[in-house]
Amino acid sequence: MRAVHIVDSGAPEEVLEIRELPRPDPGPGQVTVAVRACALQHADVFARVGHPEIEESFPKRPGTEIAGVVDEVGDGVEGWSPGDRVNVYHHVSCGECEFCERGEQTMCPHDRKLGSDFPGGLAEYVEVPAANLEAVPDHVEMTTAAAWPSSFTTAWRMLVSGGGLEPSETALILGASGGVGHAALQLADRIGAEVYATTSADWKAERAAAWAEAVIDYTETPFDEAVTELTDGRGVDLVADHVGEETWQRSIDSLATGGRMVICGATSGADPDIDIRSVYQRHRRILGTPMGSRQDFRDVGRLIARGEVSPVVDRVLPLDRVAEGHRAIENREVFGKVVVTPQE
Repeated sequence: MRAVHIVDSGAPEEVLEIRELPRPDPGPGQVTVAVRACALQHADVFARVGHPEIEESFPKRPGTEIAGVVDEVGDGVEGWSPGDRVNVYHHVSCGECEFCERGEQTMCPHDRKLGSDFPGGLAEYVEVPAANLEAVPDHVEMTTAAAWPSSFTTAWRMLVSGGGLEPSETALILGASGGVGHAALQLADRIGAEVYATTSADWKAERAAAWAEAVIDYTETPFDEAVTELTDGRGVDLVADHVGEETWQRSIDSLATGGRMVICGATSGADPDIDIRSVYQRHRRILGTPMGSRQDFRDVGRLIARGEVSPVVDRVLPLDRVAEGHRAIENREVFGKVVVTPQE
């Protein structure tokens, strides 16, 4: 089978290789999935260019957002058969610790991930734990099924199970054109909140406007100043920030008294300068809300299946054009998700 590997740090055209490997045979409790679609995300770019939280070892086989068809089941697997349409919850936890018992798999100290700790889905076939599968309804396209698992589950944790956003509240979504950003934008709108968004180009703003009361071009106007004006000086109840260092203080300053900032990443860096008084003197809260639990995954999956929200697929690429997808994400030329189809 063909599989993408990152063989070093560098430009995508230079360090992404397609290698021929044996098709994996499933072990006990495992299944082999024929991958029909696998979405790219910023974590794949970080794995290539380097990131403090990602181990610098090569080669790596990335790909966490996977949809496909069960090809073969291993010993002891029940409930799944060849031909079943599935997608994959990519966190593999111990199932025994206090956090797993509470249903908080991503808090598990033994948590490991497909696409980083295990070979990912940028391949024609991938071996995954049967316990991590969820069924994909027949009416949901495979490109859609691959485009939501990580981004929409993270956004759900940020806004709903972590952030507690209510219909009567206001929310600011940073980086609304990215994978998590456009998911958070749709979910906040569905909740019924009054939504504001930031982005960096007119064409992105036009697309984001479908779900936002106002879209702020942060390259032209400091977004905290724009939010202050849009809310008559009050600020918003919730800011969803996955940008990090570049935006933290402005995000805090965009909050109303008693508001909360939910964070799931730090794409611009992890060492912000902040005024601590701007947090405690205004009763503001900062909540870590990374990738959601298995229940979060299932909850948002039901919305996808019912068509209440849907990931925007910016482009679909064959496996041999994966470098093009990396480059588009890195250059911020994408609204929504880039999906790769390994078996075309």
